[in-house]
Amino acid sequence: MTSLADLAELVRAPAALSVPGDLVAGAAAVGVLGPRTAGLAGASVLLYWAGMAANDWADRGLDAEERPERPIPSGRISPAAAAGVAAGLTAAGLGLAAAVGGRRAVAVALPLAATIWGYDLAAKNTAAGPAVMAACRGLDVLLGASPGRPVRALPAALTVAAHTWTVTALSRREVSGADAALPRRTLAGTALVALAATTLPRRAAASPRPRAAEPAPRPLAGMVAAALPVGLAGWYVARYGGAQARVAAEPTAGRVRAAVGAGITGLPSLQGALTARAGAGLVGALVALAAPLGGRLARKLSPT
Repeated sequence: MTSLADLAELVRAPAALSVPGDLVAGAAAVGVLGPRTAGLAGASVLLYWAGMAANDWADRGLDAEERPERPIPSGRISPAAAAGVAAGLTAAGLGLAAAVGGRRAVAVALPLAATIWGYDLAAKNTAAGPAVMAACRGLDVLLGASPGRPVRALPAALTVAAHTWTVTALSRREVSGADAALPRRTLAGTALVALAATTLPRRAAASPRPRAAEPAPRPLAGMVAAALPVGLAGWYVARYGGAQARVAAEPTAGRVRAAVGAGITGLPSLQGALTARAGAGLVGALVALAAPLGGRLARKLSPT
């Protein structure tokens, strides 16, 4: 009988901690943070887990040679069960998106689900693979923005998508190792991503009604609000960029896997920077806390 531990390994359960921040960053970018954001984040987690299960189903033959310890080739989960989990989680994710966000959410969730399955079944081992996976994350950000005007969240979506491209490009060398040029390119991309996260236009606030006596602005609060995105982006670079620098120095398969893991578990710090830059500093800080938690869980269950 399939255990919960086997299912958690199939869907890379700890990696789902990197998902809600996409929705939060998108919602913050268009000013619609609220209870609906949590519901849409739940839908996105279900779709993410579906993609992981579909990935292992599609890769079952290759994993039998390269990763025989994975749940399907080891016999702990049958291919039919994995396909059923992927299909069921997809249906559940789309249903929850519809229940929480209505047609506007479904208009983004459907392309997101299609892109996830398209990556797993067709694009993953092609030159288009990193771009398709990046599109998945970009759509995830736009799903969070769907209750408002998603076009305003495009800069945040492109920033997260660019990060995802670097992680996916590295992940294609998890087994064979990489030449030093690849981590140098992805490291340069990471630096640009961090720069973008700290320089994106802030969300324009609605013009308040004039009041007789407005309180004086608080300089310290303004300094903290300006510094927080920079600090979180710096944390992102230190965590993920440092792992890539180690790959560039010694591009072994083990170091590539470690860098991919750092890219997955360190994503919340980037999402937090984007959220804080949009004006939701406290929420951004809370999102970023998922990074160290994900790192600890990854020591027990691989996110890659």
